[in-house]
Amino acid sequence: MGSYCTARSANHQAGFSGNLNEYSARAFATTSCASLSEDHQKDNSVSDMLVDSFGRLHTYLRISLTERCNLRCQYCMPADGVELTPSPQLLTKAEILRLANLFVSSGVNKIRLTGGEPTVRKDIEDICLELSNLKGLKTLSMTTNGIALARKLPKLKKCGLTSVNISLDTLIPAKFEFMTRRQGHGKVMDSINAAIDLGLNPVKVNCVVMRGFNDDEICEFVELTREKPIDVRFIEFMPFDGNVWNVKKLVPYSEMLDTVMKQFTSLKRVQDHPTDTAKNFTIEGHEGRVSFITSMTEHFCAGCNRLRLLADGNFKVCLFGPSEISLRDPLRRGAEDHELREIIGAAVKRKKASHAGMFDIAKTANRPMIHIGG
Repeated sequence: MGSYCTARSANHQAGFSGNLNEYSARAFATTSCASLSEDHQKDNSVSDMLVDSFGRLHTYLRISLTERCNLRCQYCMPADGVELTPSPQLLTKAEILRLANLFVSSGVNKIRLTGGEPTVRKDIEDICLELSNLKGLKTLSMTTNGIALARKLPKLKKCGLTSVNISLDTLIPAKFEFMTRRQGHGKVMDSINAAIDLGLNPVKVNCVVMRGFNDDEICEFVELTREKPIDVRFIEFMPFDGNVWNVKKLVPYSEMLDTVMKQFTSLKRVQDHPTDTAKNFTIEGHEGRVSFITSMTEHFCAGCNRLRLLADGNFKVCLFGPSEISLRDPLRRGAEDHELREIIGAAVKRKKASHAGMFDIAKTANRPMIHIGG
């Protein structure tokens, strides 16, 4: 685990930008490399298939259930949409469950369902029920745009869903319609409240911050955490095919943090787990909390424990890496579990130490986010 600790320490030191307030808020949290190593030693069920050449343990699998979506968000896809994979080439429910079982039996303990929009899949409840019954799975989450979630959530919870991330980039309905090219702001708010009422914990609200669009709403989003157990997560704008990424639209973490600290002076960094993607903060008197996902300006690759299974059966070890390998094809050719494990393990071992950096990512061919899975 030495390489992990070294990289993590370097990232922490590199994160200090000279802003004393920022440093003070962030310095409170120190990550424990030892705790990650100890977790691995205690859990003998973790297969070598899930360990890359840098010692990172991959116990978190994101499964995209569909490429279809009921919104057309500008940062996710081009205005004219994207070409969808023909249905016969998408994974069936049985194929998803077989691959999920293979991962969980090898040591994955968390699955997140993504899309497209996962709630548009008609068999979503059945998939949740069967996944939640996999021995060894501790957490079953979903990332959703919230349009159809409120009416489906009671049954999804009964089927084993434990938490949700709901995407919402503006608190202004007119802006919502502009960004998503669809109506539905009220439905998303209803879904957030429904998740809270049903006791799902945590209820995370994902907000992609873009300069000139919603960067003036940051403090209004923070206010959502005052009386409700909401974790508002501000996400740096990331480049994907078709979303017309521009560094001028990027609002860096340091700027977002300064904006919040000026109005909420009791902002305090909490200790994060080594594999957390977010930098987490609490505010005195607030029931919820505030987080920042800093993929572009302060990457967290050293602690990455995530793998991705795309709706078409391709396997991806890095969100920003262009490399993919099909699990669908060998599965349909009759591959046995040990053969699939060899394919997965080889892909995991090829995972790089970190992504290429935002400017190189912007120039690298990668699929639209709706194909990859949110």
